[in-house]
Amino acid sequence: MSFNTFGHVFRFTTWGESHGPAIGAVVDGCPPGIPLSETDIQPWLDQRRPGTSRFTTQRQEPDQVRILSGVFEGRTTGTPISLMIENVDQRSKDYSEVAKAYRPGHADYAYDAKYGFRDYRGGGRSSARETASRVAAGAVARCVIPEVTITAWVEAIGGDAIDPANFDVAEIGRNPFFCPDAQAAARWETLVDAARKSGSSLGAIVACAATGVPAGWGAPLYAKLDAELAAACMGINAVKGVEIGDGFGAATLRGEDNADPMRPGADGPEFLANHAGGIAGGIATGQPVTLRVAFKPTSSILTPVATISPTGEAAEIATRGRHDPCVGIRGVPVVEAMVALVLADQKLLHHAQCGGGIG
Repeated sequence: MSFNTFGHVFRFTTWGESHGPAIGAVVDGCPPGIPLSETDIQPWLDQRRPGTSRFTTQRQEPDQVRILSGVFEGRTTGTPISLMIENVDQRSKDYSEVAKAYRPGHADYAYDAKYGFRDYRGGGRSSARETASRVAAGAVARCVIPEVTITAWVEAIGGDAIDPANFDVAEIGRNPFFCPDAQAAARWETLVDAARKSGSSLGAIVACAATGVPAGWGAPLYAKLDAELAAACMGINAVKGVEIGDGFGAATLRGEDNADPMRPGADGPEFLANHAGGIAGGIATGQPVTLRVAFKPTSSILTPVATISPTGEAAEIATRGRHDPCVGIRGVPVVEAMVALVLADQKLLHHAQCGGGIG
């Protein structure tokens, strides 16, 4: 049994491998009549596209998306939407050493242990290349939730965090790190350059906020909005932790400090805090939905690391080729996409049970 599909009503399935001829996604459950074209999808793929700066992998992929089905005369038909992105810059020869030894921290050994066989060319399905398919599917999801604005940014690289006092949302698109703090972005240039030149890599924390999520979205007990978001983001390659709202920080607070006090407002309650990240009991409260996602350092590094061969012999591996010195940087559009996919699904689930418009 294989699990390549995510979602309940609004579902998507990704397919393809890092060094295969193409990758893509099939989006099912999208309501009919929604305007959709390739130009609605491409800008989000361009954000994730490799080779855009020296701080990402130098693999040159245009990531041009093609819509193969599910759209007629510029609108969704309600049938499966098939999306395809061709791979044009594979260099499988770079992975000849990976065929002989497992990369510690990567999925090489785990895939071999499960299937007794693995595609060592870039990691196959375990490669972060697969996330382009998620970003394409997420672009479709955004069309289903026009009332929601989703913004993600890099909050820290290698343990060096932004200063909240310097937060400027307009700065996120001005630097190659999706960083809202210009001073931190300047520091990160030196930090990431040093890791890249030394043959190492760095981890990162990506934060995300979704505003405009109406109160009521979410389906307890077993499709809680926060649980679905956590599952979606934990499923991203290289992610090792997800926090909703204050997350683990809430465990250090007293009850009165962790509460989100409410006062009467003109259009419902006005909240005086948002420790819960806009979700209570698995249901949206109407506040911004906030989360933080931890990305581990890239496992494919030039620094030699002790490992074993597929036959169990001691070995050492230094991974050559083109790899991200900090995979969390390009994780920003992927986190946004997964949040959009969850919210589109929860919107349709809410409509199915409680009624109301979806357009």
